[in-house]
Amino acid sequence: MDPNEIKRIVESILEEIHQRVVGLDFAIQNILACFFANGHVLLEGVPGIAKSMMAYSLAEILGLDFKRIQFTPDLMPGDITGVSVFNMKTQEFSFIKGPVFSNILLCDEINRAPPKTQSALLEAMQERQVSHEGITYRLPEPFLVIATQNPIEQAGVYPLPEAQLDRFLIRQLIPYPNKPSELKMLQLKRKQDLLPVRTLSTPEEILKIQQFVRQEVLVSEKILEYIVNLMRKTREHYGLTLGGSPRASISLMTASQARAALAGRDYVEPDDVKQLFFPVVNHRMILSPETEMDKVPVLQIVDNILKSTEVIL
Repeated sequence: MDPNEIKRIVESILEEIHQRVVGLDFAIQNILACFFANGHVLLEGVPGIAKSMMAYSLAEILGLDFKRIQFTPDLMPGDITGVSVFNMKTQEFSFIKGPVFSNILLCDEINRAPPKTQSALLEAMQERQVSHEGITYRLPEPFLVIATQNPIEQAGVYPLPEAQLDRFLIRQLIPYPNKPSELKMLQLKRKQDLLPVRTLSTPEEILKIQQFVRQEVLVSEKILEYIVNLMRKTREHYGLTLGGSPRASISLMTASQARAALAGRDYVEPDDVKQLFFPVVNHRMILSPETEMDKVPVLQIVDNILKSTEVIL
């Protein structure tokens, strides 16, 4: 696949989604990079800033099957993966597939469900399959989980464990819109509640892009060394008790390949790595008690690591 063609597709997607979502180009591009890298994304932000709208609008534009689950304290694992139902005619149990069998699965407010329910996603996110009563069912391809959570709520929520967080290729923080963006949003809403969007792609085309990212986008030895050096510094930093895992290194590499493809290139540049370093590692790091007491933000630590790590090409 031609990288310039991928760039044109991405530009068309951004233009189309702006019919509904104003601004947030960086977030949309990171979600697309995550998708093209065959990863999953965790969106974090306060309610009402278009997290869910971004998810189902992208699914509609990309021509993909979309399912949404509202996570609640009484949600059961079977509500996600599916259940066995007894068929009176055949006198046998049959498996009824759950909403996880889709191309894009939106897990809204994922931290409202208990850990047992959250863990139902682990196999699906990592292996792209669901095991039920000894039988394995493959998920449709492509498959992407977009989960949302509210960072300010503390009552009635269950923080995601490290193993679950590590399954997300990136955690994208969604801020409030700036004044011009919010004004434009009101102008769009004044005309029509939900503007229509065109379908610009197909599942087959998305799979071709994923294959191009995986097989055709080159990562030089120097870039690989740069990624490893960055990740090792997260493990050695005095302000962190937990740094990025080897899976984080792989995630940063594949996400950087996808970002290069978005820009119409078949090779990774250092800026690709730098732009995605924070989204890839911010949910994988645990601050030391001293750092938390001093209220040092994770972004400051990431910036220090980036500034102190050279890349020699």
